[in-house]
Amino acid sequence: MGLAEAALILLAGVAAGTINTVVGSGTLVTFPTLLFFGYAPVTANVSNTVGLIAGGLTGSWGYRHELGGMRPTLLRWMPMSLLGGVTGALLLLVLDPDAFRAIVPVLIGLGVLLVALGPRITAWSAARRGEEASTALGEHSRRRALVLSFLVLATAVYGGYFGAAQGVILMGVLTTLTSESLQSLNAIKNVLSTIVNAVAALTFVLVAPEQVDWRVAGLIAVGSLVGGVVGSRVGRRLPPNVLRAVIIVIGVVAIARMVLAP
Repeated sequence: MGLAEAALILLAGVAAGTINTVVGSGTLVTFPTLLFFGYAPVTANVSNTVGLIAGGLTGSWGYRHELGGMRPTLLRWMPMSLLGGVTGALLLLVLDPDAFRAIVPVLIGLGVLLVALGPRITAWSAARRGEEASTALGEHSRRRALVLSFLVLATAVYGGYFGAAQGVILMGVLTTLTSESLQSLNAIKNVLSTIVNAVAALTFVLVAPEQVDWRVAGLIAVGSLVGGVVGSRVGRRLPPNVLRAVIIVIGVVAIARMVLAP
């Protein structure tokens, strides 16, 4: 690995850590970068997952104030993220990547649509139930809680498998089925996404250690560590409408990149 290659991978890690913390699509920076330098897709995906854990930790810490009072919610969804992350990682190692990769743009598009329409859908749903639109997370019906838990699990499976725009999809789910502030949901997203990355990375290391390029993982880790700090400082200051717009733009760019990629 040359100096220029190492520097570009490091910078890609910084960008990914920042984007993941603000929205959640950083893999769309690091993954193509690694492919450009000739790394095999599975090795690139696995090494990227390992490296991005550091950025998830600093990003989650940066949003610690927005997590106040969210402990019961996190404890309810953490098992879904743990199980989904392991399942997705194992799927990556045993299934043909091309089959799942074909539907990734569709999933990202759905997440973007949910983010865009989330407030309207939430208001409509609340009106139908005769509830106020400001209902707290813990006061949803049992059916809605079950649906939400299932979708958090499904998003975690996706994140453990590929991870690109995992945060966009998760934010789409959370903004549609809850009515917490966007910043609080972004904080939850950072924690859950970090859990998915961590358990997926651990699975890769234990089951297929030969797929981890530790030089690449180390460079991305250092870069994303810095990016997580930058992202938390930038993201926490964005107004809800701006943050929603950023999520939508990055999601659309991610779709375009994947669809138009050779």
